[in-house]
Amino acid sequence: MRRISARVSAITESATLAVDARAKAMKAAGRPVILFGVGEPDFPTPEYIVEAARQACGNPRFHRYSPSGGLPELREAVAAKTLRDSGYRVDPSQVLITNGGKQAVYEAFATLLDPGDEVLVVSPYWTTYPEAIRLAGGVQVDVVTDETSGYLATVEQFEAARTPRTKALLFVSPSNPTGAVYPPEQVAAIGRWAAEHGLWVVTDEIYEHLTYGGVTAPSIATTVPELGDRVVVLNGVAKTFAMTGWRVGWLIGPKDVVKAATNLQSHATSNVTNVAQAAALAAVSGDLSAVAQMRAAFDRRRRTMVQMLNGIPGIVCPEPQGAFYVYPSVRGLLGREIAGRRPASSAELAEVLLEEAEIAVVPGEAFGTPGYFRFSYALSDDDLAEGLTRLAKLVASA
Repeated sequence: MRRISARVSAITESATLAVDARAKAMKAAGRPVILFGVGEPDFPTPEYIVEAARQACGNPRFHRYSPSGGLPELREAVAAKTLRDSGYRVDPSQVLITNGGKQAVYEAFATLLDPGDEVLVVSPYWTTYPEAIRLAGGVQVDVVTDETSGYLATVEQFEAARTPRTKALLFVSPSNPTGAVYPPEQVAAIGRWAAEHGLWVVTDEIYEHLTYGGVTAPSIATTVPELGDRVVVLNGVAKTFAMTGWRVGWLIGPKDVVKAATNLQSHATSNVTNVAQAAALAAVSGDLSAVAQMRAAFDRRRRTMVQMLNGIPGIVCPEPQGAFYVYPSVRGLLGREIAGRRPASSAELAEVLLEEAEIAVVPGEAFGTPGYFRFSYALSDDDLAEGLTRLAKLVASA
């Protein structure tokens, strides 16, 4: 008899967190590692949000259990924020507050999928999506994109991947790991196609406010109202307000879906930490000045990173329009002698960079497309320039 269930044994460790943990261990040992791996803003949470949490700590109301679906005032504020930011009108009863965006992802698929149901997923994809779909008994069907299309999938690709078992489309814009942002006309075309075939659309909008150069990321729920009650929106405060460690996200959907997901959460984690919910309430009820400042820094770093990477022979780096990642092809470096080794894969090359140049990146194997790296530019300007200079020197010495 198995010691560990087959279901849980099939789960792989988060590759991004694994890279981050290893790099931080090396830094703790005294090595000057520069981390391009983990996806979190390098800014502190704004002070007014922290102060809201301090005040909540002294409120006896928050020392007790609260509703599993979330504090009523936070659900109302999320509904109001959603209307303000994307034009999508929902009732607070359609909002479920979750322990970060990851719980929202898991509960969405656990609620929608039966064993064997297929989900169309654009590849490259964030590392958590496959595990959440698999845990729910679903089957991921990859729709593969690359740098030649700007990592954007087409209706024709989705149609070619659709089968009688297809139940849902996972739509992510801006994208992690590529930073791709779908233009409004393509969002509309994809949404109409999904509506025509009666598919659910699960849309992850966690990076909605991190777009550059005048680009916007319209919500598919607003753009294609004919999707009706077959849309589930995932979001949270982590990226917009530099609150990755606070663990507050949400799921927005039809009332029956939200009720079922709330039942699941009531047995899994009860309520989200009340102090963190109070902080999130301050975040979503306030203005977006904090994210505007972060976005300006990210934009500057984005342009620097693209320029420096494209200046390294063997690397091809498209310019992303959103999030805080670039996703260059490093296939031109594979098989070359670098630091006395000939890495045959991007995973092997990432090992070489960590050991020889002391820079941590996440290889494309983690995102379903070998031959690429994900670099986060959510780090200081100085570290960014130093890390990429190390990479250029290592490659030039080959």
